[in-house]
Amino acid sequence: MHQRMGFYVAKNKKLLALGYYGIALYAKDDPNDGNGIGRVVREIKTDGNFGPIYFIRYNHDFNEKITNYPFYKKSKDKGFVAACDELLSQPLQMQQWVEEADRNDPLIPLKKQLKAFNYYHLPDGRVVGFWKNALTGISADGGKTWMYNPLRAPGFVNSNAKIWGQRTGDGKYITVYNPSEFRWPLALSVSDDGLRYKNLLLVNGEITSMRYGGNYKSYGPQYVRGIQEMNGNPLGGDAWVTYSVNKEDIWVAKIPVPVKSNVLNDINDDFDLMQDGLELNQWNIYSPLWAPVSIEKSNGKKFLSLKDFDPFDYAKAERAVPLSENVKIEFSIAPQQNDHGSLDIEIQDAKNTPCIRFSFTSKGNIVTKAGYREKTLAKYEAEKKYDFVVELNIRTRLYTVSINGNKPNANIIFAPIHKVHQVCFRTGEVRRFPNADTPTDQNYDLPKAGEKDKEAVFNIYNFKSIRQ
Repeated sequence: MHQRMGFYVAKNKKLLALGYYGIALYAKDDPNDGNGIGRVVREIKTDGNFGPIYFIRYNHDFNEKITNYPFYKKSKDKGFVAACDELLSQPLQMQQWVEEADRNDPLIPLKKQLKAFNYYHLPDGRVVGFWKNALTGISADGGKTWMYNPLRAPGFVNSNAKIWGQRTGDGKYITVYNPSEFRWPLALSVSDDGLRYKNLLLVNGEITSMRYGGNYKSYGPQYVRGIQEMNGNPLGGDAWVTYSVNKEDIWVAKIPVPVKSNVLNDINDDFDLMQDGLELNQWNIYSPLWAPVSIEKSNGKKFLSLKDFDPFDYAKAERAVPLSENVKIEFSIAPQQNDHGSLDIEIQDAKNTPCIRFSFTSKGNIVTKAGYREKTLAKYEAEKKYDFVVELNIRTRLYTVSINGNKPNANIIFAPIHKVHQVCFRTGEVRRFPNADTPTDQNYDLPKAGEKDKEAVFNIYNFKSIRQ
């Protein structure tokens, strides 16, 4: 089963889900060589249930008599049949099928074997198309023909991974892709006109542990897809993309629109005073199922909670601050245990390079990184709140930290940076695996890959950043 095209929303509001049945008779038999069975379709109902499965397009040598599902024309639902007919009349939708379909299928305009097509329209009606390997082309007639053979988009660094492009709710455009020869990190660029892209920003730079080994299981966030034109827009106008990590888990990212790379004003986030549902609008969060990040409430107070019972991953929340060389940062944290779990707090530059790291360790200590070593600042107790005040001068490389109003402790930053850009709260140590020299395929499973750790919880009540 292969899904280069997943969904289609018809004009009559029918939501179609599609998949393709290929055939692989031996290890090197390509299931997408045009010799498979065909493409199936079913409706996703408004209540979340599914309609029956039908074939919408057969490959050569296959038909209704020798397959398990009927042809879509046999459906008694006239609205469903009309939605399928509409889909089959759309050249841009058909172009997504080229890799799997018959090599001479007349429905597909550009028969060159390019993978993972997606597109967006420019204001003048032209269509910009994207394919795997950062290939691109332009059509002036809605995808019926293309003005030139798809070519590598100049300036885009990409190996053999997918690229996603779309127009955003503010009238600009984004591309989301892996800007490297590997399938990490996942990043985006922004364009004002849909033709010239001007920056590179991070969507997800994390690579969790690959729990189960296997062939062709590339590390990293990959196979990125979004909501294709004609399929509607999400509430709020933000961009949503989905992707796989390590070819094991499916993730979703909400990208706020307009896309911003920095903040301009000093910060005073008191979660208990913020409007419900908007508390994390200015935070970047990394929230696995077993290490969730969320706003919670207890004893009448709201707070940002980082939980972690995942032995291979962690919860992370980042807050961008105004670029500064001299800054005062304040935050309050209540660990819910002191005998397991850990929390790192890092002050970082725009490339996530930390200059200061504080840690709540699993042994009940609050420490700071001092070069190669760790310096103990205090002991901590479970369920007690700890108020931090950090004053940092990047030029002198000096900082002080005060905990719960105690006398400031003077230290030197452990790595030089030019300016402070963000503060990161993370329930685990920084990861440096895989790297450019890691073997391509992992041929082993991790021990106890499906088991949980004992839960650790850290609650953040407020966060301030003031330029000095």
